[in-house]
Amino acid sequence: MVNVSKKRILLAFIAIIATGVQFIIVPNSDSASFFEAGPLIHDFQPPIETGERREIAGPIYYREQIGTKRTWAFPPFVSRTDDPDLEYTEVDVLYPLLTYDRFGKESRVQLLQMLSLSDSGEQDDSVRQKFSIFPFYFQQRSTNSTKNYTALFPFYGTLKNRMLRDEIRFVMFPAYGMSRKRDVVTRNYLYPFFHLREGNHLKGWQLWPLVGREVKAPHSITNAYDLRVDVPGHQQDFALWPFLFRNQLNIGTTNEVRETAVLPLVSMSRSPARDSSVYLWPFLKVTNDKANRYREWGFPWPLWTVARGEGKHMNRFWPFFSRARKGDQQSEFYLWPLWKEKRAQAEPLDRRRSRVLFFLYSDLVERNTVTGEAMHRRDLWPLFTYRKHLDGRERLQVLSLLAPLLPNNKSVERNHSPLWALWRTEKNPATAARSDSLLWNLWRREITPGKRKNSYFFGLLHSTKTDDGTDWTWFHFRRNRADGPTESPSATPVGTRELQPQIGPISIRPISDMKFKS
Repeated sequence: MVNVSKKRILLAFIAIIATGVQFIIVPNSDSASFFEAGPLIHDFQPPIETGERREIAGPIYYREQIGTKRTWAFPPFVSRTDDPDLEYTEVDVLYPLLTYDRFGKESRVQLLQMLSLSDSGEQDDSVRQKFSIFPFYFQQRSTNSTKNYTALFPFYGTLKNRMLRDEIRFVMFPAYGMSRKRDVVTRNYLYPFFHLREGNHLKGWQLWPLVGREVKAPHSITNAYDLRVDVPGHQQDFALWPFLFRNQLNIGTTNEVRETAVLPLVSMSRSPARDSSVYLWPFLKVTNDKANRYREWGFPWPLWTVARGEGKHMNRFWPFFSRARKGDQQSEFYLWPLWKEKRAQAEPLDRRRSRVLFFLYSDLVERNTVTGEAMHRRDLWPLFTYRKHLDGRERLQVLSLLAPLLPNNKSVERNHSPLWALWRTEKNPATAARSDSLLWNLWRREITPGKRKNSYFFGLLHSTKTDDGTDWTWFHFRRNRADGPTESPSATPVGTRELQPQIGPISIRPISDMKFKS
């Protein structure tokens, strides 16, 4: 009998949980579309966005709709975001294990950034499909057959528009490999030891690391706008790499550069715009930047460096101290990498970032000097992340393990950040709305003009304060505030409150009837 009773209790408990997930019980209220059911379900409007959000069982599941964008997630297992207006979809499964991204007609599936499948359209109305298992197998199929390729590395294959090259061919790499970038073709034999290179007015060869030469004659071409454009030439020679160099760059221009190096003894660069010399590298470096009007000395470079002039002013004694200014940019550090700050000013942007020990602490401010608006982000790993948008909206999360290391990563924010959000605060100055949440809504507060709502113990106890008074709801009993004398002072002493059952009708409807639509 005891076992049967335990089974019945267990079955009843499972039925209650299933009913709570499958149905929505909505008491009569001013906003019947929002619901709180103990630790199971919380519906609310995010203060910093225009939309709706539902959280079930703390960080286990959430769903929200902001404008036309819909998101649901079971952190950290799976999440999905859709926006039909922008025609994009993002799906993460155990991020970064498996990801799916679609934008318009383009889509991509990646498994640990190694296995990748993509489908996209081209400007010539052709459709291409890519499949790769990095770094071994690469394949592309297109309705335009000239774009097809297959490669099985290192044995044999062809790649097109991959790895910063227009085309790559190889056979038993590194025995033979050919690459093309625009008009320049490089053929490698026993890479990287020997190659031949040719192109428009260009020829070159190398037997690395012994000797090599490349020459490009200055010439002119017709660009896409049917205009003649001058192309500078160069001549580059080396012997016993990396010790002996002699280069001529920008041949045919007004700023021809000549470089000579016999390392580590001496290295020199001479041009009308800039002269630089290094003696007993890296012990002494002297630079005269005539174009930017400054001189720089390093002894030894880059540990102790001094620069003086209109274009640059710097004092650096690495790793103890540095302060530099060059044009619109400023930087300084003390006991690198203990503290470092960089600032860039280019109207109307004024950007300043301070860091302590790389990502331990970061403070970023981007200000519009015309409007006075500012974006502010502050991270203290692993304690908190704070963000303030240009329009004044604010968000604070206490306990932030990955966001400081991977800032602005939407997948981290969807799949991981909710798990350790011990405290959340959101503010919107435009609507004077604010919300605070402790331990995944164990306690939650929502403040709007004229109303203050508090939820305790995952919604088991509620209070709503308005200009008319404060209402308390305990297990479906409402406790009304006594604002005046009672009719029977002897029966109900002044200053006490009377418990009254909430007898409004209760309606039950499926979750699919809510405004959240998938």
